[in-house]
Amino acid sequence: MKMIEIRDDEFATLQKLIFQEVGISLAESKKTMVQSRLHKRLLHYQLDSFAHYLRIVQLTQTEKMEMINLITTNETYFFRESAHFDFIRELLHITRSSLRVWSAASSVGAEAYSLGMMINQFLPKDKWEILGSDINSEVVKKARMGLYPISWIDKIPVEYKSRYCLRGKGTYQGQFLIDRSLCANISFCENNLLEENKSFGKFDIIFLRNVLLYFNHDTKEQVVKNVISNLKVGGFLIISLTENLNTLNLKNLEQVQTSIFKKTM
Repeated sequence: MKMIEIRDDEFATLQKLIFQEVGISLAESKKTMVQSRLHKRLLHYQLDSFAHYLRIVQLTQTEKMEMINLITTNETYFFRESAHFDFIRELLHITRSSLRVWSAASSVGAEAYSLGMMINQFLPKDKWEILGSDINSEVVKKARMGLYPISWIDKIPVEYKSRYCLRGKGTYQGQFLIDRSLCANISFCENNLLEENKSFGKFDIIFLRNVLLYFNHDTKEQVVKNVISNLKVGGFLIISLTENLNTLNLKNLEQVQTSIFKKTM
């Protein structure tokens, strides 16, 4: 079936809906991506226009969640931006006897498991914890499973592959599973960054990487303020190397390295 094109007015409606639900500002350049990702949902309902699909989304909570899941699925991989892992390693060498970390846009869990592999080399099991969260319910399910394509293993340092990565056989040929002993200290949940999360408690380190670029200025500031309300004074916020907080009104953060900030009060 030929790809159904999304009209400008339909895309504008979808932009407003996504912004209202999750605060993401979809640029015009994302139109083709959105069209491609949602095409199978139009086929599912045997629809001939995005206007009809958007009516279903606005009337059905389950389909709205399905749409959000499809649009918010982003690229991820193990040990992404190695400078941040070097920073955590130095921190563990010098100052930390325990550590609580929040991977605040954890996608399918590669970031959280990467951190777990490294932290587990330094601290006893009862001295560290990682929480991963994401707005996308489908990627949270995948994170909890901890099952990945075998091609992803290439990014994992050799010393961690043998200890934490179990190569699949039979039905799971071509995949690998994160060792369950590591998973005991890592949990995942659904979470909207537009909301405060008092129930999460306080963290020593919060990773908020590769997500701020999807928000406009005001929403970005709101998200960062929400997130750092869960950061201990003296704790660290880590964003992507390709992002910055330069224009935000954040008086309680001090930059200590590129993309790494310390909470001062």
